[in-house]
Amino acid sequence: MSVVFWGFSGVPIQNPFNHKNIAIMNVQIQSVKFNADKKLVDFINAKFAKLERFVEDAVGAEVILKVDKDHEKGNKVVTAILNVPGNDLVAEQRATTFEEAVDESVEALKKQIERHKERFGK
Repeated sequence: MSVVFWGFSGVPIQNPFNHKNIAIMNVQIQSVKFNADKKLVDFINAKFAKLERFVEDAVGAEVILKVDKDHEKGNKVVTAILNVPGNDLVAEQRATTFEEAVDESVEALKKQIERHKERFGK
């Protein structure tokens, strides 16, 4: 059974079960020179919702989707920027599909989050 808490993105809302505030990270998705379909947008939002478990103080995220001319390495390019206090964590990945590039970007961000936590002790 899944529970959905309704509220505006980025605003803490009241959890009816244990009365702790939850902040929902605002993820902005930008597709360059094409329109991303709803399935891809939902996939990206789901991946970044899972990423929230690893970093408590994330302010927001930006995902930029581009199609490149280089077919050899993969022509789908994803640049993911995670806004955390102090600095922004950036991961850029190239793959044959946007889903694969998003997966790789999220994994790269997880590694950066771990280094960020070690460095700043959070």
